[in-house]
Amino acid sequence: MLGNFDNVLQIVLKEEGGFVNNPADPGGMTNLGVTKRVWEAFVGHAVSEADMRALTPADVTPLYRQNYWNGIRGDNLPMGVDCAVMDFAVNSGVNRAAKFLQQACNATPDGNIGPNTLNAVNNADPITVIDTVCDQRLAFLQSLSTFATFGKGWTNRVNRVKAAAEQMVQPPPLGAAQGQG
Repeated sequence: MLGNFDNVLQIVLKEEGGFVNNPADPGGMTNLGVTKRVWEAFVGHAVSEADMRALTPADVTPLYRQNYWNGIRGDNLPMGVDCAVMDFAVNSGVNRAAKFLQQACNATPDGNIGPNTLNAVNNADPITVIDTVCDQRLAFLQSLSTFATFGKGWTNRVNRVKAAAEQMVQPPPLGAAQGQG
């Protein structure tokens, strides 16, 4: 739980890559997964293409923590689940990622990760939650009009994130929940 932000951010940044400005991408000019619009809102002023190209991981780390990690309550989610939900939030919005997490753990899908959601997710099987969130995410992406253009990359990303998230899940301690009768 606590302390997984740096690991998750490394995965997100690897998936996001560097500077792009694809006219087919509704996000527009982006570097390290941060759109120009989001960066301008975060820093409180207009930025140039040169500013966007110059962004470093150190520059964007506070934005990722504030806008996404804190938004999904990453420090309170099980390891692995935090990764799947964070990458989803970065790609498709905190509210949508929260709702899909809530659906995956049978909590009320209101987009607000509060005590009831945290209780539900922490009492659910993390692998099942990861798989469900990633499956829902892929179904959502497939519904987008831009899937024909970006679908192969999105599908590969979801599959890689799902695998990385599953690897983060800690096995139960020896003897726990196995025939302890």
